[in-house]
Amino acid sequence: MALKAQALYDFIAEAGNNELTVKEGETLIITNQSIGGGWIEAQNSRGEVGLVPEDYIEFSKPVPSFPGAGTAAPAISVGNVAIPDLSIFDSYAPAAAPAQTQVDAGGLSPQPDTPDTPVSPYLSSPDEASNGNDPWSVWNADPSGGSNNNWASNPEGTQTGKSPADPWGSVSQGHPQAYQGPDIYPYPYLIDNTGAEDDEWDDEWDDMKSTGGYAESESGDAGAIQRGAHASSMKISLNKFPGFSKSGPELYLLCKQIAKGKEKLPIYIGEVGPVWSYPETQLDCVVADPKKGSKMYGLKSYIEYQITPNTTNRPVNHRYKHFDWLYERLLDKFGSAIPIPSLPDKQVTGRFEEEFIKMRMERLQGWMTRMCRHPVVSSSEVFQIFLTYKDEKDWKTGKRKAEKDETVGVMVFTTIEPEAADLDLVEVEQKCEQFNRFTKAMDDGVKEILTVGNEHWKRCTGPLPKEYQRIGKAFQNLSAVFNSSGYQGESTLTDAMTAAGKTYEEIAQMVAEQPKKDLHFVMETNNEYKGLLGCFPDTIGVHKAAIDKVKEADKLVATSKITPQDKVTMAKRVSTMSYALQAEMNHFHSNRIYDYNRVMQLYLEEQVKFYETIAAKLRQAHSQFTTM
Repeated sequence: MALKAQALYDFIAEAGNNELTVKEGETLIITNQSIGGGWIEAQNSRGEVGLVPEDYIEFSKPVPSFPGAGTAAPAISVGNVAIPDLSIFDSYAPAAAPAQTQVDAGGLSPQPDTPDTPVSPYLSSPDEASNGNDPWSVWNADPSGGSNNNWASNPEGTQTGKSPADPWGSVSQGHPQAYQGPDIYPYPYLIDNTGAEDDEWDDEWDDMKSTGGYAESESGDAGAIQRGAHASSMKISLNKFPGFSKSGPELYLLCKQIAKGKEKLPIYIGEVGPVWSYPETQLDCVVADPKKGSKMYGLKSYIEYQITPNTTNRPVNHRYKHFDWLYERLLDKFGSAIPIPSLPDKQVTGRFEEEFIKMRMERLQGWMTRMCRHPVVSSSEVFQIFLTYKDEKDWKTGKRKAEKDETVGVMVFTTIEPEAADLDLVEVEQKCEQFNRFTKAMDDGVKEILTVGNEHWKRCTGPLPKEYQRIGKAFQNLSAVFNSSGYQGESTLTDAMTAAGKTYEEIAQMVAEQPKKDLHFVMETNNEYKGLLGCFPDTIGVHKAAIDKVKEADKLVATSKITPQDKVTMAKRVSTMSYALQAEMNHFHSNRIYDYNRVMQLYLEEQVKFYETIAAKLRQAHSQFTTM
């Protein structure tokens, strides 16, 4: 008996990619389950055969017969092996916990793209910037950080122990990068679906990943949003954001291992306080020249990008999955100390379209630029091998070495060496709270900019141009009426009125296009910082948990769980953590001042050009009327 499945969602096939278009609820016959890469070959009711994302279908289950009724439970046939259907025992099993990765499709229904409902590429709704996906909700819910007196337990409200509300939420805003091309609006297909992404690991690279010797790396699930999409079909996303190692801070506070000398990360005291050690030459790279490749004998396609660092001027090639791998490694290694913003979203529909390829390339460029500007990330071995590998063997060797790195999670603090004296616990806690308050306040301010900018974008691309068009049409209609009077000598007036009407139609077009020239950059910058700020609750949470552990030191000594020397070590190491946090915040502030100064200058320069052009057009229209 052929194995059947039912389509859970609509899927639009990419032309020339051997895919099969299916509709939600359609029954399919599975013809090949061994395609791999998250795809299955299926046949629809019309006899058409093609590839369908595995996550888009649900295998049909035969209706079981109850034991005792004289019939055995039916079997599901897979190949030549019959597997008995044990679903009859489901009714006796305890209720399963609801899956945390389910995404409600009800709120993601696509809206028709009409002039009255313009779409912003940054927020799916005006209030999205302040919706329930607040990464700071853990601090709002538990300001104390949640300590406990049991050393074996992990404090609530941090990365360890009882999990707080997921900072990424069930729907996560992507993190577009700053200063990308203004001609990328709108994108009708910015919908994420990891399961159907072409960037699955190749067989030769599908190695078992090492989790290191200290803690196992965990992965969190989060969805991706439809960034203002007016797509023909909606994809439900189950995008995986790998979480960095969630070992408790005590692993570092009492660890005995000393990092090797070459791994040390010095922190110096500069004019603004603790700072990372910056290289003499700023690392930079260029992401360019996207090319389409194929695998599986041409059944699947992918896009490969060329990355050229300024240190070697020798290009290397990477696919999106390699960027995703780099992000995961950086997050695992540095996420306890350094906020690592996520990549641009993965994609199914339109992923080979020219505009989407350009958009992804520009945002990958922005992400790489952000990483290159960080002195710790840019000098790390994993980042360097990504930029400078010589051949495939060199890439595989560096990849495996990075996956076996044991200095991950909180253990990254073992590599940090401040040059200043140790801080007392009160000062450490004050610094932590100061940064927590600032980043939370900035997060609120960024969300306000995104909300206001989203509403303004909609007005500029919808009702406002319409108003100018109506004014221009009204002037031209009145001019036509005047022209029909038959009165000699009024052609000068009617010609001038017609020209004025056309001027207002030109202004309407300018208004509709202007957001791409100025507001786009403001929104991109704030979207990027929204992503960066969303990383801080986890990073600050590590510090809060460490502070709580040091506060418990006296009780732990009294109960012989640690020695007095361990208490001294803990205080010294939480001071080191504080220096790292201060150095990171100073780096963040330096970049923030540069980025916002640059983007505001650009925005205002473009606004001046916009209004000067309008003024010139109105003066020209005005000059055609006769002075009486």
